[in-house]
Amino acid sequence: MKAIKFATQIDEKVLKDLKSYASATDRSISSVVSEAVAEYLQRSKLRPAFRNAMDEILDEHEELLTRLAK
Repeated sequence: MKAIKFATQIDEKVLKDLKSYASATDRSISSVVSEAVAEYLQRSKLRPAFRNAMDEILDEHEELLTRLAK
């Protein structure tokens, strides 16, 4: 799919974290942002009740999931 340039603004700390993540994963900022936005849009289409339940579970077990991801 053809990439199209656009401009936006982002919080300074979020940009710093984004750059660090892109570098650590050997990816471009553009690819990380594109994937994140696509995932966000896909998640927003899920049924609200399911999404709320999923978010609640993820929040509840955030520490455990973070440790498992390492």
